[in-house]
Amino acid sequence: MNFLSSLLANLNYGTIFVLMLLESTVIPVPSELVVAPAAYHAAGGTMNIWIIVLAATLGADIGASINYAAGFFLGRPIIYRFANSHFGHMCLLNQEKVEKSERYFDKHGMVATITGRLIPGIRHLISIPAGLAKMNYWKFLLYTTIGAGAWHSILAGLGWYLHNIVPEEQLNDKILEYGEYIKVIIMGAAAAALLFFTVRWLYRRSKRIRALED
Repeated sequence: MNFLSSLLANLNYGTIFVLMLLESTVIPVPSELVVAPAAYHAAGGTMNIWIIVLAATLGADIGASINYAAGFFLGRPIIYRFANSHFGHMCLLNQEKVEKSERYFDKHGMVATITGRLIPGIRHLISIPAGLAKMNYWKFLLYTTIGAGAWHSILAGLGWYLHNIVPEEQLNDKILEYGEYIKVIIMGAAAAALLFFTVRWLYRRSKRIRALED
């Protein structure tokens, strides 16, 4: 924890990359308190917001790939054993959370690797069921990049916006406050996107069935 605190207190492109790599594995790192504060400083001219988003997204890709590989090569029994271990619990992990991410992936398919990156409690675990399902890695990486990039862009926009209205000593509290609203909006948008993809799939399926009948 002292190591994480040190990284959070000294944000630069390298620490952003490392922290978002850790957040996309099983280490409980709050991405809101990494990307948004970095963007806050970028608005003050000390960093570049585009490089912040790039570093965060690349870190998320590497961390997600580690989880994907664990699911792909280790399998469900070992993943569950780790989730139920003392270290797993130290990482705020348990079998129920892994199973929840699996149900989300099973219900929504490959698109879950995009939308799952935007949903709290699912974000850092959605890569495991993708690996367990032996999803094509390059599709997984593409969808992960889209989802992680969207999330980090939202956080960067929040940090940039707060620079003009919040003093730095109040920054983290405001980020967490605004973050709750953002989560509600994102979950609504994710639900709308899933509904759209489901309706489109059903429509195409009905067209194929009618074509076969004709």
